[in-house]
Amino acid sequence: MVRPFVRTGGRDRPSRPDVRLESLVLAATGPADGLRLNHRRVLALAKGVQGGLAVADIAAVLQLPPSTVLILVCDLMDSGHLISPVNALDDQPDIDILKEVLRGLRAKV
Repeated sequence: MVRPFVRTGGRDRPSRPDVRLESLVLAATGPADGLRLNHRRVLALAKGVQGGLAVADIAAVLQLPPSTVLILVCDLMDSGHLISPVNALDDQPDIDILKEVLRGLRAKV
């Protein structure tokens, strides 16, 4: 068994706070030269899927801890090997709209 911190080069936190387990990532073009084994595994998986793959799905397929995969994905995004089509934090509905919907639903009951 390999410890998670060995797979991430000793890091225990992702470099990007906006990348979460539900974030979608896509493989960017470019060579994978110089990448460590676990980074290459993540990249190969992302290259094999069209339309994006959630970080949690990558963790499940590779049978790695989600926190470890999150760090690996952020490394690959920092190096330009992975991209995210939508920032999950930017795609949130306005809180006032959600409150209005909730009021409407409660009024129906």
